[in-house]
Amino acid sequence: MEQEITFIREKLSGKIFKTLTCAADSLGVDTYLIGGYVRDLFLRRPSKDIDVVCIGSGIELANEVARLLGKSAYMSVFKNFGTAQIKYKETEIEFVGARKESYNRNSRKPVVENGSLQDDLNRRDFTINAMAICINSERFGAWIDPFNGLRDLDEYRIKTPLDPDITFSDDPLRMLRAVRFASQLGFYIESETFDAITRNKNRLEIISQERIVDELNKIMLSPRPSVGLELLEQTGLLELILPELVALKGIETREGIGHKDNFSHTLKVIDNLARTTDKLWLRWAALFHDIGKPRSKRFDAKLGWTFHGHEYKGKNMLKAIFQRLKMPLGDKLQYVEKLVSLHMRPICLADDEVTDSAIRRLLFDAGDDIDDLMLLCEADITSKNPEKVKQFLNNFQLVRSKLKDIEEKDRVRNFQPPVDGLEIMEMFHLPPGRVVGELKSAIKEAILDGELPNDYEAARAFLLKLAKEKGL
Repeated sequence: MEQEITFIREKLSGKIFKTLTCAADSLGVDTYLIGGYVRDLFLRRPSKDIDVVCIGSGIELANEVARLLGKSAYMSVFKNFGTAQIKYKETEIEFVGARKESYNRNSRKPVVENGSLQDDLNRRDFTINAMAICINSERFGAWIDPFNGLRDLDEYRIKTPLDPDITFSDDPLRMLRAVRFASQLGFYIESETFDAITRNKNRLEIISQERIVDELNKIMLSPRPSVGLELLEQTGLLELILPELVALKGIETREGIGHKDNFSHTLKVIDNLARTTDKLWLRWAALFHDIGKPRSKRFDAKLGWTFHGHEYKGKNMLKAIFQRLKMPLGDKLQYVEKLVSLHMRPICLADDEVTDSAIRRLLFDAGDDIDDLMLLCEADITSKNPEKVKQFLNNFQLVRSKLKDIEEKDRVRNFQPPVDGLEIMEMFHLPPGRVVGELKSAIKEAILDGELPNDYEAARAFLLKLAKEKGL
């Protein structure tokens, strides 16, 4: 205990904590750091979000802290919730009075009333988040841990402080938070807590899609997203959120020929990608890159199992998924659709002789997302055969080299034909319509095929010749 208190006092020696102590003492209110900040303190994880609980008015305490911090502190008050927030430099401090809660079965919004510190700790989701540190001067650094949260931290365990069935039934979002913490921290979910998630999974229906996706995003951004995704599948939560992913599970065998488990493969791809990038939507593209496979799976006596066109089926499934989960439908959806629909192209190029024309078309179709597409394709190599992996990576390096050369030479990334539709109409006195589109498309195709340089004069000469052949 003494060792922990010494450690705590060393960590809480900055201006913010001295100010909190001064404010709490001047108002005569017992005040504690609580929740995630305390957890991360013991985990040696940096945190800029500080949660403060006092036995009294959190808003009144926040007012005093803001006054002491001066003009650099920006305070917001949320009277309906009895909370306040101070933003000071790069730190956010949340203030609330200790409370106890009771729940209606049809809502995760609790009925709240004033309570003791123990009441407040009782309402926390997990033991590792139910620790508190006193910051009043008389007991500064005193550490309160009624549910052995520090022991669970030491043993990498996610466990609820009270009955897990009640904890999850009251607020079903906590089931996703359990999975998220396991994924972010590399912890495991204690057996009774895990079983309670499976029993209460259908309670997820009262949670908004926005809240669910917020937790999914945090799982996707964890060091090994597969940890969280596998737990979601094992608890039955994934079937409720993304049944399209669960459909990837399993191996079917016919005439002694089987195919790989596409769910396991997908998890490996995401983990591969997580080692190279923290781009959230690129990770989502990895998660969805093979969702079209169950709908395109066929067995051919000569070829075995095939998944022809799964990339296009997958792309066509995405809008409905994004709409159902209330994910962004603008450029984020378009980005994921593009990567899913194109993810086989570099792989096919790596298999065959790489032609300039094929590279130009890939650059044109992928545009500014070509580098992300290549990262996804390299992550998609999950073979256990090291020679095969080496061959694919070497081929991808050849594709990357060709992409660079073609881009420098032909500038076809995001290019538009050098002669635009308006000029075509003026040149040949044409109204807007099919003929103008055909002429413009012919220029584009000639450039992509390498028959024409990406140059205005060359394109104009090509257009005049083509128009003459068409009798324009």
